[in-house]
Amino acid sequence: MKRRILVVGGAGAFGRRLVESLLATTDAVVLIGGRNPERHANLIQDFKNRYGHGRTETLIIDRNAALEVLGAAKPFCVIDAAGPFQGEEPHLGRAAIATGCHYVDLADARDFVAGFTGLDEAAREANVLAVTGASSTPALSGAALAALTDGWWQVDEIALAISPGNRAPRGLSVIAAILAYAGQPIHLRLDGRWTTRRGWGALVRRDMPGPGPRWLSLCETPDLDLLPVRYPSARTVIFRAGLELSILHLGLWLLTLPVRLKIIRSLRPYAFLLQTVASWFEPFGTDRGGMSVEASGRDRDGRPIQAVWSLVAEAGDGPNIPVLPALALIRGQLDGHIAASGARIASDLLSLDAIEREFARFRITVRRALSWPEGDSVFAKAIGPDIARLPPSVRKIHTSALVRLTGRATIESAPHWMARIIARLFRFPAGTPDETADVLLKRHDNKEIWTRRFGRSAFHSTLKPGPAPRRVYERFGPFDFELEVTPDESGFTLAVVGWRIGPLRLPQCLAPRTPSKAFVDEEGRYSFDVTITLPFLGRLVRYRGWLLPVDE
Repeated sequence: MKRRILVVGGAGAFGRRLVESLLATTDAVVLIGGRNPERHANLIQDFKNRYGHGRTETLIIDRNAALEVLGAAKPFCVIDAAGPFQGEEPHLGRAAIATGCHYVDLADARDFVAGFTGLDEAAREANVLAVTGASSTPALSGAALAALTDGWWQVDEIALAISPGNRAPRGLSVIAAILAYAGQPIHLRLDGRWTTRRGWGALVRRDMPGPGPRWLSLCETPDLDLLPVRYPSARTVIFRAGLELSILHLGLWLLTLPVRLKIIRSLRPYAFLLQTVASWFEPFGTDRGGMSVEASGRDRDGRPIQAVWSLVAEAGDGPNIPVLPALALIRGQLDGHIAASGARIASDLLSLDAIEREFARFRITVRRALSWPEGDSVFAKAIGPDIARLPPSVRKIHTSALVRLTGRATIESAPHWMARIIARLFRFPAGTPDETADVLLKRHDNKEIWTRRFGRSAFHSTLKPGPAPRRVYERFGPFDFELEVTPDESGFTLAVVGWRIGPLRLPQCLAPRTPSKAFVDEEGRYSFDVTITLPFLGRLVRYRGWLLPVDE
């Protein structure tokens, strides 16, 4: 007898794709469930014409009051593809367990997934498997990261991103899910500490492997909770999402400002309106989407390593990706490869190979790239053979691909009120006679990212090779500063010799002054003394102290 699989929300943007994949690749009878499935009579008739009238049925069901309906229908498995899941209780999951049905959902809501394990005892007693998160996140992202870092000694940084093509369908539940966290505080692991950032903030422009440059913003997903537990050495775990058209992405970013300023509580009530506005732009852009999973750390031999897994979906096949982990999971249950019970998270059950096998029917290309960034550092390229003049401890730090340092610092803040405002814009720390100092250096391609943290204040800069020997560029925010490096036996000094914003060179007479040096103190520690001043305003900040590699 053929098994019956119920897809609640089976006529929705993602549900219909899952229904079609189940009909095309299994022999199961698929029940299309919803509050009024007959509204989609044409879609259901199309399924019957293509796959046989006995393969498809409809079922009127409300996922929040489903116990009686499931008791009568008795499907082998119930799949919740309705969404959104933010702020919801797993009523359908409880009903499925109570009636002895397996359960799978496509939830990507952080709160929903976090509370799902509360169903574990009931699912074990009923001897059924209840699975949450069988979608792009956390199932596919978690499986890709596990495959990418298999055998590594340590994982330090994790960055995930997803950007659909503009012509991809925009279901109301998907838009509501994004608007639920847009502008809201999000708790995440960043630079070795738990901190808070705003949803759809942390705006960056990144080159997605395949789709190309796209704007990306912080989004809230279960990975922000799950991955720090699975990879406790990871100092940063971040998930970003992006819209292909800059006008839509940046427009949504601007719309989060009233939420941040507490003028309105949430953008979620405006989901239908914003869906309508987005539909006006459907003729523009492409139907090409992409996803990337990046990790850096140390391989089994302790060498610094960077790895990227990415996919590109062509010609409108991208919207199938969120349902393929659920399809792989159902297939595993049908053929007996997955026979567990209890309440589980999909990323604990699915391998990347199992999900990627489901890609074969679609125009989806997957790539993996590994690199060992042990080539010449920015400083080594700038100084040349004189790098050998530096003290060993200074040379080791400035030729490493990845290093973490910790120590103490004294900080002198700006004396002038206007200088204090400018210092705050660049996130320079406030004055203190004694503070913890943590520095992370990470090389990526032809540049180095420096993260400096003094107490609870952190600021970043990016170094890359300069236009001439002994010159490097350091970027703070939109400004690039050209620095001259002068090495000697005690360390090196830095001085600003030019600055610019984009391609526009700025007057040298207005450039900041940075009498800065790195050296070895009497106790053999890496020491620093950095002062940043502005003409007419004086000191912005001075920080001086010492550092040691964390492993020391």
